[in-house]
Amino acid sequence: MFEQRERTFVNFRKIYDISVTLGLESITYPGDEPFRREVMRSIEEGAEVSRLIMSSHSGTHMDASAHFIKGGKRIHEYNIERFILSARVIEIKDPKEIKLEELEKSSIPENKALLFKTRNSMEGISHNGKFTKNFVHLSEEAADYCVKRNIPLVGIDYITIEKVGSNTVHKKLLGNDIIILEGINLKNVPQGEYLLVCLPLKIMDGEGSPVRAILISEY
Repeated sequence: MFEQRERTFVNFRKIYDISVTLGLESITYPGDEPFRREVMRSIEEGAEVSRLIMSSHSGTHMDASAHFIKGGKRIHEYNIERFILSARVIEIKDPKEIKLEELEKSSIPENKALLFKTRNSMEGISHNGKFTKNFVHLSEEAADYCVKRNIPLVGIDYITIEKVGSNTVHKKLLGNDIIILEGINLKNVPQGEYLLVCLPLKIMDGEGSPVRAILISEY
């Protein structure tokens, strides 16, 4: 019965996995704990058991308000509906920065998650396992625009949404209850409308969490 339901769903939808693979493609932000998987017990001992050592901002992950806002909302405090959203993927042409002018030309709808597909995905730097400062980031003016459009979630195809050494964009978004989804890979995702599902681990008092993020589109 389950297999039949699964086939029926797939027949009407196309699903894109936009998560990077931890330990293979994931990038470590400078100063964060690198991802490691250590085998504690082998299959020869009866069952394989491993432990994971990582940052709460490893790989594809989301930032809760508490990441930068004192007294801000924590991962376990969000309603589950905040993680399942109508979303738009927008291709960004600028090779350095997501600017206000490009968003204004794109007719951004209100109350819809916004995912930015940049050269980070197209050139592979979003999922090559190596940190670089040469990535496309969100400008402060574009962040203000997202706030004005009541965007509930903003996603970008790199381990951080803003240029290294700054936290202004994080504070603008998180301070207005906009969830930040970082570390996605949109290389194979066409620009367009989707259903975004990005469920975090239900971590008590977490300021962030790894997620498995997917986009669902009708054929």
